[in-house]
Amino acid sequence: MTASQTPTTVEELRGAGLRVTAARVALLETVRNGDHLTVEAIASGVRDRVGHISLQAVYEALNALTAARLVRRIEPPGSPALYEGRVGDNHHHLVCRSCGAVVDVDCAVGEAPCLTASDDHGFAVDEAEVIYWGLCPTCTTARTS
Repeated sequence: MTASQTPTTVEELRGAGLRVTAARVALLETVRNGDHLTVEAIASGVRDRVGHISLQAVYEALNALTAARLVRRIEPPGSPALYEGRVGDNHHHLVCRSCGAVVDVDCAVGEAPCLTASDDHGFAVDEAEVIYWGLCPTCTTARTS
């Protein structure tokens, strides 16, 4: 599919069997234009686009979009849930232990699910979630200064 053939947000919502609303369109576009956003940041972005929306409505829409695999929810330990628009490629994340910055990193090895479990216990594994922890360049520099 070329860029000119990329489905629109409306088509994606319909294709996922979701009702198309201005709030859902704004929410999906906010997540896709952002970078590992919290619910509060998403709500603010949606409000900037369409006016008032309750936090409960944002949570409900995020749950529906996550279930439809139009957005991805990640939950680094010690951090609130974060949402991103990069879906379907089973990428992983780097998280700074100091400032909490989160960045995407492509799979460590091979194709999805990226890692082979030493014992899959009969599961048909189709995804692996990996979080790399460390210090980002800014925090590393600050510690050595």
